[in-house]
Amino acid sequence: MLPQLDKTEEAPKLITSHKPFWQRGPFLFSFVIIISLIVGAIGGLFGSIYLPELFGLQYPSYTSFHSPSHTGITTVPPTKGEGLTQEQAVISAVKRISPAVVSIIISKNLPVFEKEYVNPFPDFPEFKEFFGPQLEIPQYKQKGTKKQEIGGGSGFIISSDGMILTNKHVVSDKDAEYTVLANDGKRYPAKVLARDPVQDLAIIKIEKRQSIGKDGKLKAGLFPTVKIGDSSKLVPGQTVIAIGNALGEFRNTVSVGVISGLGRRITASGGGMVETLEDVIQTDAAINRGNSGGPLLNLKGEVIGINVAMAQGAQSIGFAIPINKAQRDIKQIKTQGKIVYPFLGVRYIVITKEIQKENNLSIDYGALIVRGNSPSEMAVIPGSPADKAGLCENDIILEVNGEKITTKNSLVKIIQKYNPGDKVTLKVMSRGKEKEVEVTLGERSE
Repeated sequence: MLPQLDKTEEAPKLITSHKPFWQRGPFLFSFVIIISLIVGAIGGLFGSIYLPELFGLQYPSYTSFHSPSHTGITTVPPTKGEGLTQEQAVISAVKRISPAVVSIIISKNLPVFEKEYVNPFPDFPEFKEFFGPQLEIPQYKQKGTKKQEIGGGSGFIISSDGMILTNKHVVSDKDAEYTVLANDGKRYPAKVLARDPVQDLAIIKIEKRQSIGKDGKLKAGLFPTVKIGDSSKLVPGQTVIAIGNALGEFRNTVSVGVISGLGRRITASGGGMVETLEDVIQTDAAINRGNSGGPLLNLKGEVIGINVAMAQGAQSIGFAIPINKAQRDIKQIKTQGKIVYPFLGVRYIVITKEIQKENNLSIDYGALIVRGNSPSEMAVIPGSPADKAGLCENDIILEVNGEKITTKNSLVKIIQKYNPGDKVTLKVMSRGKEKEVEVTLGERSE
């Protein structure tokens, strides 16, 4: 606020100048500032528009967005969606996919036992009269059976008619009953359509009650479904989201992490099964007991994996089966109603330099046909395509149709590229000599 003049004082006289404005000190300073700003703006516009073209400069392929929840600028890949921060992308993906994520409840009729107290000396009732109730001992006796929940897992709906993809070890018990608890709280009895004989995958089915439509005809309701992504495009460090029925208690639990590694080979156990899984995804997104069968998502909300295992005694080491491995199962169920694989009929170990040294072999690659520790684990299954082709224990399969067998390219992985009934040529080393054998692959199902 300007100072007020005292009314009793004479107001100071204004001093005027007749000099041109460019000769006045304050005006000259302001004029210089304005001219500098104009020149700077023109130069900046020229540099931002024309210099990149003149000198070949390009903007980075990533786009920067101002995050409302953080200070500074957050750099995010364009795959998250237009204008989304990572936090917003995660929320959007979870919101989109959650209605199609389900909990799978495992129930079974189990014997019910009741405790009762009996006299251990029934022929001497006087003992009871003398010692009293202290003489009786507890004894358990079965009183029928009762249906009880014995476990749980996760899954996700892959078709609007109610097909659900999950892990095989979640629904491995053929004597159990399975109930699907949907995201809206509704329960549906589930039927196992098929269990994958090779991979830890299974497909189950639920159905909605039919309702009468406006045209008076019965119509089945539709289920929300997930969007399937492409697991061949994954890269380490990529953000992923795991959703599942954690600990069999906390439905649709969300955890976020990154892809820690690709192409892992692990041996997993659970549901009475022990099997080796190849080419699985490693992630540090929390995967707990009960998460098995749930989806692993990218930031677009697409399923890129099926959560399958966690490392015991470790932190933030979980694994998921790439979704591309499940595509053939989904297709076969829709077209054939079952899951089938090509079948050769040998038990083998992949040769490494260590195995080469231990067995005094002349080569360090291939599949060495061997028997197991029990009599039932034969090297060559009788009547199998391998048996019919004359393969024997200690033979080494070197190639399949010219494709070399190595630790990173196992015999199983190569054979799975074909269909039952296909003819393949094997290069085999038998008793130190190489030969070629033609084999017609058989069919393997559950």
